[in-house]
Amino acid sequence: MILENVSYPGGVHCETTALGALLRHDGVELSEPVLFGLGEGLGFVYWDAKYLDVPFLGGRVKPAQLTRTAAARLGVDLRVQETTSPRKAWRNVADALDAGRPVGLQLDCYHLDHFTTKVHFGGHFVAVRGYDHDHAHLVDTAQQGGHVRTTLASLARARGERGPMTARNLSFTIAVPPALPDLGDAVRQAVARTAHAFLTPPIANLGHRGIDKAARQVPRWLDRAADPARDLPQAAALMERGGTGGALFRVLFRDFLGEAAAITDDDHLHEGHLLYAEIAPLWTEVADLITAAGRTGDRAHLARASAVLSDLADRERRAMRVLASAG
Repeated sequence: MILENVSYPGGVHCETTALGALLRHDGVELSEPVLFGLGEGLGFVYWDAKYLDVPFLGGRVKPAQLTRTAAARLGVDLRVQETTSPRKAWRNVADALDAGRPVGLQLDCYHLDHFTTKVHFGGHFVAVRGYDHDHAHLVDTAQQGGHVRTTLASLARARGERGPMTARNLSFTIAVPPALPDLGDAVRQAVARTAHAFLTPPIANLGHRGIDKAARQVPRWLDRAADPARDLPQAAALMERGGTGGALFRVLFRDFLGEAAAITDDDHLHEGHLLYAEIAPLWTEVADLITAAGRTGDRAHLARASAVLSDLADRERRAMRVLASAG
């Protein structure tokens, strides 16, 4: 049994792809950048832990937060279920599918059959569009194949994995109201709240303060990494190709601001769009410099990455101060 019209062609980020597929099934067509922006998805975190080969640079909010925020912003009824029971976890999914509703899942992509690169990441999202005796039929990002399938056993392992960013067999469905809120008001409010969160982080690892911290710490990464030729390029690949849409989600946010400016004709949004059009390529430059440092062992590349990150902290502060006025 496979539901019709459960897809999100060209999706680049897993959570917006899953949410977009569910919304599209209910007749709501919104671009991925707009979904990312409505979900107040942009952020920054400098995350270090003993088990990490090098610190992680993250460019978005916590898993599932984007979905909850975007649904609330659109007035969509979001039903989230979690359980420690694998049997009940699958029943939650199958019951919804049998009732004609696609289901979003948070899971660890390591166990999914269509993932050829086996890395644990517990904050991955897919939409389930059907199942048969042996397999679940999924919607994933274009990079991961779009319409894919995995065995029911592998899906259960992916959902039940424990560790950083994982959830307890989390699944969700949506119900769209007869009329959506005014999109112009919704994007203005989302932009203003995103800016406020970025400018007022509670700890030094987040927001603009986190970028400043990254600028200070990045020059030490060659000493920190157990295998710099492996660890630094991998960290950079997560920034560019780890489902971020490029430039640590800044390309998605730039495009959101462009669409938001067109919807509202708000001067602050027009200016913010231009500023993030300048910001996004600099994040790609940072990723390229980190890769070069790992491959060559030359510390000068990390010194340059540090300088660019310092510049980015200033640029994003200025841009977010502009955008804070949009709401």
